[in-house]
Amino acid sequence: MASSGTSIAVAEAVWEQIKSSRSGLSSASLSSTDPAFFASHPLFASMTTSVRRSPFHNLERATRIVDQGGVRKLSATPSRRSLFLVVGESRKKEEYICFPEHHCTCYSFFYDVVNRGEQLCCKHQIAARLAEAVGQLEEMEVSDEQLAVMLSKL
Repeated sequence: MASSGTSIAVAEAVWEQIKSSRSGLSSASLSSTDPAFFASHPLFASMTTSVRRSPFHNLERATRIVDQGGVRKLSATPSRRSLFLVVGESRKKEEYICFPEHHCTCYSFFYDVVNRGEQLCCKHQIAARLAEAVGQLEEMEVSDEQLAVMLSKL
């Protein structure tokens, strides 16, 4: 298995490739793609080291979140700082604050990524990156003060 540094570098390259070929690409087309397509990319093949889950478990769940319109990007003005709000799949439809490359407020991020090191990222991080890459997200502007208040509640 590739090191996490290598996997992260590959992930960045794959996301850039998806962004640059955005025309005709949607999360729906990705979710219906043959899993062998994803297996060829180390990013998806190494998303999890757990034997209890498919390597595509989080990718499949992330595409469902994107398909259901569960990703919003908040950009603050005038700083242009941003974060994502990603809806969970539970009945409560909780919204998680997500910084796709670094952090998510969901339990899985803490447990599977940080604590156990079994995954590189959670499904919410994947959903945020995927939604941005295919342009399937709601974009909202807030003031820097509003963003600061949101972050102070973490």
